[in-house]
Amino acid sequence: MASCGRSTMAALASVAVYSCMALCLMSDAVAAQLRVGFYSQTCPTAETLIRQTFNDAVRQTDDIGADLLRMHFHDCFVRGCDGSVLIASANGNTAEKDAEINQTIEEEAFQVVDKAKASLEAACRGVVSCADILAFIARDSVAHYGGGFYNVPAGRRDGRISIASDTSELPGSDLRLGQLTQIFARKGLTQSEMITLSGAHTIGIAHCSAFAGRLYNFSSSSGVDPTLDPAYAAQLQQQCPTAGSNTEVPMDPPSELGFDNSYYQGILRHRGLFTSDQTLVSTPAAAAQVNLFARNSAVFTRRFAAAMVRMGSIGVLTGSNGEIRTNCRVPN
Repeated sequence: MASCGRSTMAALASVAVYSCMALCLMSDAVAAQLRVGFYSQTCPTAETLIRQTFNDAVRQTDDIGADLLRMHFHDCFVRGCDGSVLIASANGNTAEKDAEINQTIEEEAFQVVDKAKASLEAACRGVVSCADILAFIARDSVAHYGGGFYNVPAGRRDGRISIASDTSELPGSDLRLGQLTQIFARKGLTQSEMITLSGAHTIGIAHCSAFAGRLYNFSSSSGVDPTLDPAYAAQLQQQCPTAGSNTEVPMDPPSELGFDNSYYQGILRHRGLFTSDQTLVSTPAAAAQVNLFARNSAVFTRRFAAAMVRMGSIGVLTGSNGEIRTNCRVPN
């Protein structure tokens, strides 16, 4: 790893402070049981082992972190952050993992979690939950791509239920600002946090089918979404020659493997890939936040860390609720 200069160290310290501030915004009941350093006595090497597993994986597949970050988001928005996205379909039940919206998460990402779990079970059997592995490895993904390291409160326990149809709670790529705001509000998150968490689209890829509706037969009066930059639309049409194309394209072309504010700069240039991206400038208040993040990467980094901590507290199982799965794909 490259050495850090003073400005980098100051930025990372600021991220840590901001993530600590986010802890104060959690409900008292959750904050009392989710805490930084949860495994310091019971499995002191937990975070190190998870990070080593991630580092091994990203050396093999440089964009694997984008899938791992998305996996944590998809987990938290369905039944809370309980590791239910990891459970395999069985006995006639189709689990979240096999829902259509999760088919773009590569199997390799699930295997990374499996390897982390195996390493943890060898070091401290039956201690670290699969839900916490997801929270830690999402943080490590953000940090690896340049988004800064932040403290992750832990103590989540694993759920036993996973049903594919429950993924209907996840926001789609074709939603408008008001719809997105309502979905996030139902999870206890603000519109500001929604705009902040959308910044995760600065890394990773998308399939053409997720945005083809903006390129072809958009409306009776326009073939292409008029909010999409014409030059960018033409480029996307070359990459996705038909509406049914399954080609992969970067969500943030200037910064595919860099966790920064390029995503917001693209939105200001009408280069948000999804409808759910470009809609973030559809009201003055939302546009003001996009402009702020586009101008100031450090502010975005701090707020993203805080929003991740907040998201990581959604519907968690703690104490005697839930279980610690031995195998993340199978309830005990």
